[in-house]
Amino acid sequence: MQVKKSVDKTQATITISAHEADLSPLKQHVLQYFQKQLKLPGFRQGKVPLAMVEKNVDPGQFQSEFLEEAISQMYAKAAQDTNIRPISRPEVELKKFVPFTELEFEVKVVIIGEIKLGDYKKLTVEKPDTTISAQDVKGVIKSLQTRLAEKKDVKRAAKMTDQVWIDFTGVDAKNQPVQGADGKDYPLVLGSNTFIPGFEPNLIGMKSEDEKTFELTFPKDYQVQALASKKVTFTVVVTKVQEVMEPKADDEFAVKAGPFKTLAELKDDIKKQLKIERENQASREVENQLVTQLADKSSVEIPDILITEQIEKIENEERQNLAYRGQTWEEHLKEEGVTAEEHKEQKREAATGRVKMGLVLSGVADAENITVTPEELEIRMQILKGQYKDAAMQSELDKPEARQDIASRILTEKTLAILIKYNSTK
Repeated sequence: MQVKKSVDKTQATITISAHEADLSPLKQHVLQYFQKQLKLPGFRQGKVPLAMVEKNVDPGQFQSEFLEEAISQMYAKAAQDTNIRPISRPEVELKKFVPFTELEFEVKVVIIGEIKLGDYKKLTVEKPDTTISAQDVKGVIKSLQTRLAEKKDVKRAAKMTDQVWIDFTGVDAKNQPVQGADGKDYPLVLGSNTFIPGFEPNLIGMKSEDEKTFELTFPKDYQVQALASKKVTFTVVVTKVQEVMEPKADDEFAVKAGPFKTLAELKDDIKKQLKIERENQASREVENQLVTQLADKSSVEIPDILITEQIEKIENEERQNLAYRGQTWEEHLKEEGVTAEEHKEQKREAATGRVKMGLVLSGVADAENITVTPEELEIRMQILKGQYKDAAMQSELDKPEARQDIASRILTEKTLAILIKYNSTK
């Protein structure tokens, strides 16, 4: 078998030619396939000699099966021998076929382009500070106090630290409703700073059934782009005012907060949990720094198809989050003030970055000969099955694509471990 390859960035063209010596074993293999199905008088099914099988099968069907098998096997071997990484279905053009003696065909396929890795053994990363301060612990205690607080309905005017229940709407300069600037029966603790600046102070002094209208401007860096710097006129109706009575932080409070006998025990546990969380977060940040730096120092020819697929993944993640919040995709696009195509284009840079980081990591895995053994995969699969007892989830885990996804995760973990090993943190 002769193979000629030409590559133009992310497009590979492979010309494969074969002669009788290459084709004869494939012919025998296809004849064996027909042998299992052919019924001839005087022979048991599956026992007809191959020479007679060839004489009795439909020539057109035989040649069709032969070509499909030959092209499939030869293309797979050529792809492996030429070290290309296909990511699309091959486009095959038959150039020449003399039945079972000569075959020539051309394959065009989208591939992952050349990966030029930066020096992944000389990266500079800085590990975030994981020290837990007394103020950190105090913040958690405060959060627990708020959660365990008693709330009592009051008839007086609302003051700072009270919880008010409100109905509110927001309209723009044309008196049109502003998507995302409304709510009903919403509990808001005054002083929590969970609403845009200026909103909560306007509610101080209001009583149950009071109504108030005021204008505010959304921050320039507001997360919803369509609302950033936008002037909105809010109308708020207070439906209830509650006094929030937080428990004193003492031993009795610790008993209510969890399996603790004293406040000191609670604080020690909080400190330990915060330390674990901060260490885990620091590890993720270090990994992100390493991959980001390496991606910046590397160059990769990225096929458009991979970027398009990644954009779809990003948007699917958004759709799931929106569904959880009860918002439709159309409402989201309207809120952002963009068309579907403009939204996709906005995600292109992030998608390209994700794909590049993934390809760079795969390049490191290749350079370091990192692999995932069947034993490693099986152990991880058993651990996951132990965590998910639901029959539907067990079935999902048994799917080939799930196993492939888990194997990819393990490979990423092992590759990141190598990067951390080579690059000490400050």
